[in-house]
Amino acid sequence: MDEKWKIELYENARGEKLVEEFFDSLEAKARLKINHAIELLETFGLEGGYPHVKKLIGSDLWEYRILGSDSIRIFYVSMTGKIFLILHGFKKKKQKTPTKEIRIAEGRLEEYIMRKKPKK
Repeated sequence: MDEKWKIELYENARGEKLVEEFFDSLEAKARLKINHAIELLETFGLEGGYPHVKKLIGSDLWEYRILGSDSIRIFYVSMTGKIFLILHGFKKKKQKTPTKEIRIAEGRLEEYIMRKKPKK
């Protein structure tokens, strides 16, 4: 069987685990759903989230839609080496995904890439 994907939760330059803090703030049922979603991604890669996953147009981001009483969205990217970097999660309250939430994820990705670039 193919090697599993690795899941990495975003951590900022100060070592704050913002995604983990968001997950921890949720009710137990929502955390279970997130854990299940992550297990599917680890095992099956990009196909693991179907039909709850979609690529955001004009962005490197993927959105995982976790449905239930709280509609939760998780933004992530796939990285070289079979890694999913989970950048941001939030509770969705409106029909349209807020641009602000997408910008947070994109900003975190940009910061992560700059931090990981080899220094010349």
